[in-house]
Amino acid sequence: MKTQASRFLLAASVASIVGVMGCGATVPPPELVAARTAYKKAADGPANKESPAQVHEAQLALDVAEKKWAEIPDSAEVKDLAYVAQRKAELAEATADTSLAVKQKDLSERGAQQAQVDALRSTQDQLTKTKEELEREKQRRADAEKRAAQAMADLQKIAAVKQDSRGVVITLSGGVLFKTGESKLLPAAMAQLNQVADALSGNNPDATIEVDGYTDNQGKDATNRELSQKRATSVADYIVSRGIAKDRVKAVGKGSDSPIADNTSTEGRAQNRRVEIVVGGGAAK
Repeated sequence: MKTQASRFLLAASVASIVGVMGCGATVPPPELVAARTAYKKAADGPANKESPAQVHEAQLALDVAEKKWAEIPDSAEVKDLAYVAQRKAELAEATADTSLAVKQKDLSERGAQQAQVDALRSTQDQLTKTKEELEREKQRRADAEKRAAQAMADLQKIAAVKQDSRGVVITLSGGVLFKTGESKLLPAAMAQLNQVADALSGNNPDATIEVDGYTDNQGKDATNRELSQKRATSVADYIVSRGIAKDRVKAVGKGSDSPIADNTSTEGRAQNRRVEIVVGGGAAK
């Protein structure tokens, strides 16, 4: 059993290294690392002799967590499965410790039975507590997902919202936000940005927010880029004034880069004059 577990852990480590080399920094979550450590400690210690069935259960639980991580590295279920595997390994160790203590003290038959009952009751309580903790964590995640979904629904009522490689992209028409050639926000734009800021503040508090300003291709590139920077800064400053942390937000003027419509038509140019609020996932740079 110990050899099999060692081979599995070696294979998991190799798979992890290959994942890092082949597709970026695929690093196992801390919960999975802790589960591996707990299992190795149990498999290499007295538990492997005193409570082999429980060590085997811990191995099976760790196998399931490793398989889920290999399939879907960023799945929240990996953390839950790893947490259970860690607790099972710790349970095997606790049971082994109890068994050794009973043998060392050479308790009477009744005393030994009582010690076993107490140990089983303690481990059962521990498993019950673990299940309760998992349920609470699942509920917290469900609540967070619900809030995020509601924020997305609120945003879709006032702006075009899509998901791409950058994150969630909220597109606002430049014609709604500014007068032609200006970067001062219109009163109606402020009302719209109030709703955007409220939705963003109720979502992931750690997400980065990049405000990108765009123009059409009319005029000089330098002038367009300067205007787009001023407009992006106006929007960024405004949502910061509405309670979004300043270190989460940055403004970027993109000028006429990356048009989303044909600049040869009036309608196309109007679509290209826009501001995009990109909600990503780390600290703003």
